[in-house]
Amino acid sequence: MKKHKVKYTNEAIGAVKLVADFLPKPEELVLKEETVKITLLLTKDSVDFFKQKAKEQHTHYQTMIRALLEKYTEHFQN
Repeated sequence: MKKHKVKYTNEAIGAVKLVADFLPKPEELVLKEETVKITLLLTKDSVDFFKQKAKEQHTHYQTMIRALLEKYTEHFQN
């Protein structure tokens, strides 16, 4: 595959739109929350769905389910 060489010029960029900083601080990325191990029965279809989506995202399906429950909790706790 041949790489296309980019030619840079000294032209005006045009209209610039500032975007608010939405990224969390590094210390907010450390997930050290207390967890509790539980047994939960889910339908096969639900588990298969999360396994497929997790595979597409290169992550674990349990992580996705936990994140979904956290979002649900945050939404309804406030």
